[in-house]
Amino acid sequence: MILTLTLNPSLDRTIEIASLDRGAVIRAAAARLDPGGKGVNVSRALLANAVASRAVVPFGGDEGRQLVRLLALEGLDMVTVPVTGTTRSNVTLAEPDGTITKINEPGTALSPGELDTIADTVLAAAHEADWVVASGSLPPEVPADVYARLCRRFAGAGIHVAVDTSGPALASALAAGPALVKPNLDELAAATGMPIRCVGDVVEAAGKLRAAGARTVLASLGADGAVLVQDHGIWYGHATVTEPRSSVGAGDAMLAGFLAGGATGEEALVEALAWGAAAVCLPGSRMPGPADIRRDGVRTGPPLLTRPLEASADPT
Repeated sequence: MILTLTLNPSLDRTIEIASLDRGAVIRAAAARLDPGGKGVNVSRALLANAVASRAVVPFGGDEGRQLVRLLALEGLDMVTVPVTGTTRSNVTLAEPDGTITKINEPGTALSPGELDTIADTVLAAAHEADWVVASGSLPPEVPADVYARLCRRFAGAGIHVAVDTSGPALASALAAGPALVKPNLDELAAATGMPIRCVGDVVEAAGKLRAAGARTVLASLGADGAVLVQDHGIWYGHATVTEPRSSVGAGDAMLAGFLAGGATGEEALVEALAWGAAAVCLPGSRMPGPADIRRDGVRTGPPLLTRPLEASADPT
């Protein structure tokens, strides 16, 4: 079973538009409202593919209650933790060429007591778990070492921890030795202080994260695919996406696919890429099910280190 923790969940409204014109009145072609937050999305993707998962979800206010209702309608196995603040709402503007513009609220602060309650809830819910996924941005005023503390608490129980976050929270988590981290291109550059312009740069940067404490690095590179670096090998892969609709949640679907595929080696990378590519072809942050996932469009193998990336990233 895979347990997920989302400290900063959200309601995600995705609006499809012909083009983004600042200052203009824009007519929406379509809109949808989905439950959101990185860990929530991982659990939703696993649920869609009949993989056992449970989500720990703090919630507050009318938006939080709506979030819980939406998750209940999907049939998600979850443990909810009421908090005094209000769950955030995010807006995504999606254009036909795949361009995404996101407006994310910062979320609500969590008190030390609320953090302790959430941590106790995670520990109580994780007794059957093989993996705990700690992912997403931290709400305001939450200490940057919160994911690191989770890593240390679960290590003694033999539970693997996957971390998908950025900035100081990622740097702190690395020192706690997570079993897996899943940075994107910008997060990889920021965490290592090096520019990322080719596959070789990704491999080198992943090596730095492993030297800092992570055992496995799954680097998601958007349209450029992904790089997996583990003790026993390094692989590069990419997937064909013919009609992109929304990249929101695609990285979360990728992480879910990797864990569902066993979290080891080339076969797990194939699952990760297939699930991520399927999510890109769906509206909003809808998670792909078996009918959406195509593995025949995935290509993996040893990395060509000189291969340039379509997008590049510089440390900030």
